[in-house]
Amino acid sequence: MAAPRSLTVEPERLIIMRGDLETGEQLDSPASKKNLGTRFPLTRWQFGLVFSVFVVFAIGLFCIYRNMPPLEYGQLKLPRSISDLRILKDHLGTYASVHPTKFILGYCSTYIFMQTFMIPGTIFMSLLAGALFGVIKGIFLVVFNSTAGASSCFFLSKLIGRPVVYWLWPGKLKLFQAEVAKRRDKLLNYMLFLRITPTLPNLFINLASPIVDVPYHVFFLATVVGLVPAAYITVRAGLALGDLNSVKDLYDFKTLSVLFLIGFISILPTILKRKRIYE
Repeated sequence: MAAPRSLTVEPERLIIMRGDLETGEQLDSPASKKNLGTRFPLTRWQFGLVFSVFVVFAIGLFCIYRNMPPLEYGQLKLPRSISDLRILKDHLGTYASVHPTKFILGYCSTYIFMQTFMIPGTIFMSLLAGALFGVIKGIFLVVFNSTAGASSCFFLSKLIGRPVVYWLWPGKLKLFQAEVAKRRDKLLNYMLFLRITPTLPNLFINLASPIVDVPYHVFFLATVVGLVPAAYITVRAGLALGDLNSVKDLYDFKTLSVLFLIGFISILPTILKRKRIYE
């Protein structure tokens, strides 16, 4: 009997690993690079809508920070390396313990803002959660913020995302649409597999899911459950920042093997069902 299609990972489907869960996405295909040179796909009103939503989020974030207890804001910046993260962790450690509620509010608002508008760096925010809050609270915060940000991105893409995704990833979108159509009866299992494994970037999943008619409840459940393994890996790494040299160290062969094993378990019901049909 031929191998089930669910287990086949063709070269074009294996996207570059999410070294950063949200920032490692590369527009590496020739088609994508060619499309980037064409006219920007959004109309004026669509761009205005995105800009308006961005401004509303930014104002809300600014108001939250203005009402937080005094802090040396000059020392705050989004980390871009592990060394930046170590400095930020040392600076915020005492502040987070003295003002835990307001700090978590600011942390969550920043994370969701970055996730919604695809701003690089959320992997460092996840590591920071582990360094400051420990495993249990850190995982909860990362999964909560990732799900909230992904949901915001989902609905924003539902409004104006179609031309952008067609512009950036026409080939990947066509492939994703075909795969979703084939797995309508077990779509949750398939979406779980995508969330758990680095087969497709989270950014692409967030933007493309509403375009290929993935129901929000399936998207939401797959995100909440599917991001737990990766959140655990990242948060645990945040507890030992001194031993971490690069975000690439998070995803060695052993870690990837575990993620794909968990992903395989998530699609096992689909494989067994197809096997019964063909027998």
